[in-house]
Formats: sequence, structure tokens, C-alpha cells
Amino acid sequence: MWKKFKKSLKVPESYISMGLGLLVVIVAGMLLFNFIKTQQGKSTQVVQEQKPEVPGQPVVSTPTSHKVVPGENLWVIAEKYYQSGYNWVNIAEANKISNPNLIEVSQTLEIPKVETITVDQGSSTTSKPEVRIEGEDYTIAKGDDLWHIAVRTYGDGYAWVKIAQANNLSNPNLIHSGNVLNIPR
Repeated sequence: MWKKFKKSLKVPESYISMGLGLLVVIVAGMLLFNFIKTQQGKSTQVVQEQKPEVPGQPVVSTPTSHKVVPGENLWVIAEKYYQSGYNWVNIAEANKISNPNLIEVSQTLEIPKVETITVDQGSSTTSKPEVRIEGEDYTIAKGDDLWHIAVRTYGDGYAWVKIAQANNLSNPNLIHSGNVLNIPR
């Protein structure tokens, strides 16, 4: 039957193949367009600050869930809802996430209502006094890691993320002495 149909069209087989390929591309394009359109239409709820129950400790009213979008990690999500990335631990615990590096796009996470975690900016885990890093560039010394560089720069080890992002480090655990880091201020 297919051979009779092809002969009745009197069109070369390459044109038929090209037409079917074009049809596949158009259908795939429409599906992609609809997917992007539905993703853009979704919005997240606004975070509203409430009166703190304990003086000095802000309590944030959060939505009950969050749908992960591309480029997010638990730290970014915690900053969005608590204005503090330190609360990523609460999100991981509430969702029984054993490896916080393994969250997926479109995954729905429970956002617990907890106090915002703050850290004493002056604390350091080392016993020797460390020289404060000034300026916009820093040459990595032997034995350095991003945590201690962030402590010496900002007084906050968790700020290593800023340094890693500013330097486009694909593996922040792998830095080499002699390399120069851009220090965002």
C-alpha cells in the first residue's frame, strides 16, 4: 500500500523524507515552546517577615513548598526564604535529603517554618591568628582552602561560595597555590 501511495504522489523519496523530518522538527518546537511557556508562568510565593518570637532572631513566614528551578541549590533556596543560606540544613532535614548536592529540577521541597540562622561573623576555627585579606585579588598560598580564605576576607567561612562563583570554579575543593583569585567586595 505504501509503495502504491508513493507512486501515486510521483514525488522523489528524498522529498517525502524531508517533509516528515520538517514535521518532526515543528512538533518538537511546539512542545518545547509550550514547556517554556508553562515554566515561566509559575511563580513562587512571597516571603513575609513576621515579628520575631525571640528578640534578635527573625522568624520568617514561608510557603509550605518550593519547586526547584534550574541553577538552584539548597543554599540559594534558603537565602530566598530565610535571607540566610545557613538554613539549607533545615530544608535538607525537613526533606530527608542525605546528599544536599543531589536535588533535581522540578523537585518539590518542603520549606519548614524555622528561625533564621545567623553565625558570629568573627569566629574562626583555627588557633593561630590569621592575616586579614584586603584588596580585590589574592594569590593562593600552600595549604589554603576557600573556607579559610573566606574567613580571612569576610570573617565568614560560608562566604566561600561568593569567591567560587566570582572565579567560575568548577570544583571549589580543588585550588592550586600560586593561582590568583578575584575577591568580590
